[in-house]
Amino acid sequence: MKARYLLLAILSICFAQQELKAQLGFSHEVGVITGPVAFQSDFGLRNNFDTNSGNVGFGIGIVHYLNFAYRADCNCYSKDTYFNDHFKVRNEIDYHVTNLDHFGEESEDNDLGGLQLRSHKGKAQVFEIGTQLEYFPMSIRDFTAGAYRVAPYVSLGVHFVSYNPEATSDLGPIDGQFINPFTGELAPTIFSGFLPGEGKNGGIDDSPGSTWAITWSAGARYKLSPLSDLVLDARWHYYTSNWVDGLNPDPRPVNRANDWIFWLNFGYIYYLE
Repeated sequence: MKARYLLLAILSICFAQQELKAQLGFSHEVGVITGPVAFQSDFGLRNNFDTNSGNVGFGIGIVHYLNFAYRADCNCYSKDTYFNDHFKVRNEIDYHVTNLDHFGEESEDNDLGGLQLRSHKGKAQVFEIGTQLEYFPMSIRDFTAGAYRVAPYVSLGVHFVSYNPEATSDLGPIDGQFINPFTGELAPTIFSGFLPGEGKNGGIDDSPGSTWAITWSAGARYKLSPLSDLVLDARWHYYTSNWVDGLNPDPRPVNRANDWIFWLNFGYIYYLE
């Protein structure tokens, strides 16, 4: 429901006030992006191939651009300045989901700890809204006019993030116990140090929360037609919280940084006249 209201607010700003914005000397572009998300969290071992390839989810986003090189009010180019010809502002709403598992040597051990890790599952559900400033080293005007097909860019921005993680165990409730098959005694379902409330920062907390993300990306546009582009974007989102995945064990070697994602997305952009 929150996402729906925010989407309506963005669309109202982009379209209902389009004539007012046009007088300021820019035009609009809208589009959709989607692609795989590699979630780097406290699940699994960092710099581990199985972790990086296994904890991959999927994301989708709605994007809106301010194009300063072209004026919508007169269907003409704007004043030829370096900023107008090399920068765009991208506003977007994103949503991505990743199922998380433990990978690495510890989870492969044939003991209680390995069983607890293999049985522990997580789910990161993340909603983001924010803005980036994109820099095109080549002329936006020339690209729009079809002088070349491909236009690379880099971007930097900030997002507001709302997250809602989930935590489960195949052995039972995360705050419960089960019969240890190696000893026949009762043992926690969750790995030592991950229990809710353990450690300096706690262990597991699957309650919703919010934070911020610093975003940066590198990508390229491909001119599909005079009024449409395809886009390929490789981006990183670094969160200012370590609770986005619902897990924050401390101290442990896997807990060296806050959560972050690498998102490779593909998209379609349409120019509004």
